[in-house]
Amino acid sequence: MEPAETPDEYYYYEETENNTMCDYPMWTASRPLISVFLLLVFILSLFGNSVVISTVWKVQRKRQAAFLYIGNLALADLAFTVSLPLWAVYTAMDNHWPFGMALCKIISYVDLLSMYASVFLLTCMSFDRYLAIVHSLSWPCTGSHIYASIVAVWILSGLLSTPALVFRTTLDDLSGNRTFCKLDFRFVITSAHQASLLYAGFSFSLSTLGFLVPLLAMVVCYGLIGCTVFRHFNTCRKGDQRKWQLLKVITTVVVVFAVCWIPYHVVRTVGTLSDLNLFPDTCAFKRSLLLAYPYTACVAYINSCLNPFLYAFLDLRFRSRCLQLLQLKKYCHKPTRV
Repeated sequence: MEPAETPDEYYYYEETENNTMCDYPMWTASRPLISVFLLLVFILSLFGNSVVISTVWKVQRKRQAAFLYIGNLALADLAFTVSLPLWAVYTAMDNHWPFGMALCKIISYVDLLSMYASVFLLTCMSFDRYLAIVHSLSWPCTGSHIYASIVAVWILSGLLSTPALVFRTTLDDLSGNRTFCKLDFRFVITSAHQASLLYAGFSFSLSTLGFLVPLLAMVVCYGLIGCTVFRHFNTCRKGDQRKWQLLKVITTVVVVFAVCWIPYHVVRTVGTLSDLNLFPDTCAFKRSLLLAYPYTACVAYINSCLNPFLYAFLDLRFRSRCLQLLQLKKYCHKPTRV
């Protein structure tokens, strides 16, 4: 998601109910820092997720469910990464979009698509671990089930992302010096109040369907897995070690995903509630939200480059395959002379 997305993100002043004016600083001093940060995340994510996709492709013949999900998750992160250089330029140019309307719509659509796909794939991975551990004897998970679930994830994500294609557009500011890439509902409604309600519905659906509901499903899956592990802790066979190792990797990826995205969705939801006058409508409160938003978005961006490093750190077999792909294994295991 791009660095700025709140309805009043581009306005320096807003008239409150008592007819006073709110001065909203636009975090100008932080723009170069945020732009450099986005480019750094782009480089790390491009490298890490490309290695993951290549590694998964090499072992695709084994048709392991986890590898298929991990590969598609890396693909979603990679798609998200592609937009970061454009948003870095957008931020550095004081929220000026020089790339045209078509690219504004496409990049916004890809961002939403990758965000939905990431969280849905993590949910599928959690459910897969639940079936593999809690119902390992009664649920015959086949390759066709896995491929069907992955295809369903991408189709559903594509459908939920269509508002970006419909409502994202380029708009000039009053001075004509800048062009914004933002949501615009004016061609379907004319009332500012209705626009606020429509934006609120869009924002709540994004946070609910794209984060809260999948996160609750993951928590339920891991809660049931935890109960099963607790009951059978002393009867775990050595042959199940790989299963538990994979569970640890996926659990860590889910936890990191939640930690990275919770601040973003909290600030976004509180800002939407404030626009609907369901939260305090003071200048100081709105100013704090506006200042916090780009930094919570940056924390969310970090998630797109962390997963490959988590796989390499937590899973020795996956790390070994990555090193083989990079032709580094022989150097890492080269014997040293005494």
